[in-house]
Amino acid sequence: MLVKTFGAAVQGINATIVTIEVNVSQGIRFLHVGLPDNAVRESHERITSALNYTGNKFPRQQIVINMAPADIRKEGSAYDLPMAIGILSASNSIHTDVLDRFVIMGELSLDGGLQPIKGVLPIAIKAREEGFKGFILPKQNAREAAVVNNLDVYGVENIKEVIDFFNGKSTLEPTIVNTREEFFNNLNLSEIDFADVKGQENVKRALEVAAAGGHNIIMVGPPGAGKSMLAKRIPTILPPLSLHEALETTKIHSVAGNIDNNSSLISQRPFRSPHHTISDVALVGGGTFPQPGEISLAHNGVLFLDELPEFKRTVLEVMRQPLEDRKICISRAKFAIEYPASFMLVASMNPCPCGYYNHPDRDCVCGPGIVQKYLSRISGPLLDRIDIHIEIVPVPFEKLSEMKDAENSQVVRDRVIKARQIQEVRFNDIDGVYCNAQMSSKQMRLFAQIDKPGSELLKNAMQRLNLSARAYDRIIKVGRTIADLDDSENILSNHLAEAINYRNLDREGWAG
Repeated sequence: MLVKTFGAAVQGINATIVTIEVNVSQGIRFLHVGLPDNAVRESHERITSALNYTGNKFPRQQIVINMAPADIRKEGSAYDLPMAIGILSASNSIHTDVLDRFVIMGELSLDGGLQPIKGVLPIAIKAREEGFKGFILPKQNAREAAVVNNLDVYGVENIKEVIDFFNGKSTLEPTIVNTREEFFNNLNLSEIDFADVKGQENVKRALEVAAAGGHNIIMVGPPGAGKSMLAKRIPTILPPLSLHEALETTKIHSVAGNIDNNSSLISQRPFRSPHHTISDVALVGGGTFPQPGEISLAHNGVLFLDELPEFKRTVLEVMRQPLEDRKICISRAKFAIEYPASFMLVASMNPCPCGYYNHPDRDCVCGPGIVQKYLSRISGPLLDRIDIHIEIVPVPFEKLSEMKDAENSQVVRDRVIKARQIQEVRFNDIDGVYCNAQMSSKQMRLFAQIDKPGSELLKNAMQRLNLSARAYDRIIKVGRTIADLDDSENILSNHLAEAINYRNLDREGWAG
């Protein structure tokens, strides 16, 4: 008897419905076709044990399982449950005519229990698009899938519940999540705040400008100056995620298996801080079975690279294209996968190996040329893609000990949101551009024109600092953001002067 059940294969951050055809006939063989990997092939032992443990017998007949479309590789153990249900239905242990209304996914334990799986959210979205009535999956993943409306999501703990459901012996209660209510309730939950940082007003201003325009930023300063502390608080001043951004971010983390059990939608902007020993593939994504890397996991959030010169040169260089295109395409011989990677790069570094070059109180012990050699670990092209360079100096004791309340994150965030709203109106008719940092040269000519005094100021800065053409563009973009924060329609000379001041690493005298 031939029976069809339905699962899904995840490619990139999208899913494809997989039809699992099970044919039980006379014979003794177990054949598995449709490009399954080893984890899928090993399902035979898990299914046999699970059925025996729950009082259902594995049929002693020939079983042929085909997974269509056969040209897409099927990976992982999440196909255990739909194959087991297909085998029971094809051998007349399950009597139902509604199998074609459900997408079924889940990994079986030997005792018939279900283990959580990856990529649930893209599968649920695809199931709704294809017109399926419901989605049966492990209970731990139910809330994640339930954010998709117009789809009945049934979380189950073991295979016996599924068998009884299809045989009409019991019912399953759908998992219901009020997506909007839960999302908006968790939007502003944060344990850290800008008010925790004493002093560093100029650095806070630079971070506010970076957040307002979506600009990349690098902080240079000695150990203990507060670089990491400031970086970790950047998500608290970024605009809250929109529902669309939250859904897109959750899809990426779902594919990577980073969604906590019994949780649903990600409502906080991601903050990723990989160690400097990270590999190229771990940063940008890929591998034998491609997975999103750190730059994609930081999508719609912040990627913080602490001690930037300590990262391998090859790791840093692979970021150059994603920083420009805001996506990463991973190509293999038979397929190509694209992951979104629209993140705000925040980097920090010591000015030299000992950490005290340009320190106001301590002497640098690095020899001649050492500072320049240390800074040269970061290539010019990568440094040009970082809009804001800001130098951090240690906070004096008077600032650390004063009891005056510093400006909190919400006050700064309100100004950032106001500036982003101006940009939203400006780029309303342009697809793929949401903030000043994403402007192309053509858009800069339309929205970031400078007057004659500003042009003269910029010309002098370019000649004196020997800036590249890309740095010229960065200064104008940052100037546009500063003007937005001032609610100014035009970019004035003082806005450009502040933007030029944020190119610290281009100044004469840096690194000797």
